[in-house]
Amino acid sequence: MTMQQTVKQLDIFADSRDVMLRNDVLDQLQRRDAVSARTALERLAAGYPDDGALPAMSVLVCELESAPTAPFADHAALAIARRHLEDEVVPAARRVLPAQTGHAWLAPCWRALADGAATLAFLRADADSHSAPLWLLAGDWAAASDAIGSIESWWRIPAPLAWMTESRYRTGGLEAAWPLLAELAWLAPPRFAALLPMLSDASLDALRRRFDGEFPGAGETDDYAWFPAWLLVVKPALAGRLGEARVQRDQPASRAMALLGEILRREHEGEQRELVNLRQELSRLHAGLFDTYMATRKVQHR
Repeated sequence: MTMQQTVKQLDIFADSRDVMLRNDVLDQLQRRDAVSARTALERLAAGYPDDGALPAMSVLVCELESAPTAPFADHAALAIARRHLEDEVVPAARRVLPAQTGHAWLAPCWRALADGAATLAFLRADADSHSAPLWLLAGDWAAASDAIGSIESWWRIPAPLAWMTESRYRTGGLEAAWPLLAELAWLAPPRFAALLPMLSDASLDALRRRFDGEFPGAGETDDYAWFPAWLLVVKPALAGRLGEARVQRDQPASRAMALLGEILRREHEGEQRELVNLRQELSRLHAGLFDTYMATRKVQHR
């Protein structure tokens, strides 16, 4: 064996040794064994003090060693713990763990925060300092639903309504979530728009793109308040599910959807005289939506 071959083999051994030590840390992290993970981390640091993965791995090992177990004293304490998780632990997990593994690894961290926040009341001014969104991040939809249900009149408040909509979608899919999606669109169009990418539902995303391209609105986020009513025009088969939404009479977009539901029923029953009055009322609520509706009727009757 030549000197060059020997040196090359030693280089391969050295390279493989740092990979082995790094993998040992990752194995212990994924087992959530804080003591063994610390030992493996110290071995890696001793042999390769400049290893690029060391800072992120150190954050994750420390998280295992110091995960909160006691209830948070107040909302400020929860906010500090959440910021630490979002700003330090989550980026560290993304740095050294595969995407799917990282998500699963973080779930108990979110669960620990949710457990600690269980006794904290909901504050409108600091909505995120509550256990419900933490349960959602942990992937425990049932616990999230229970936490939201404890908030008085949650369906009238944008944040918990958005949380419950996501929980309903995660447990029952789009079919189950339609009524709450409608209510959220009426109550808080910006939250509705922010939730859709989080759900990442292909059919819902397609409908949103179609709405963006076709709806005769102002081109602003508030247009999404009219999304449920527009849906009844382009997807009348959804009338049954959307009809389960709690109509908000003080919201013109909500009244419009209820009105369209009645119009569809009258059309099915052939009550032409009453249809004239209902259509006039729809035109007063939103002329552009009325035009869209009438365009579909003209197509049907050609």
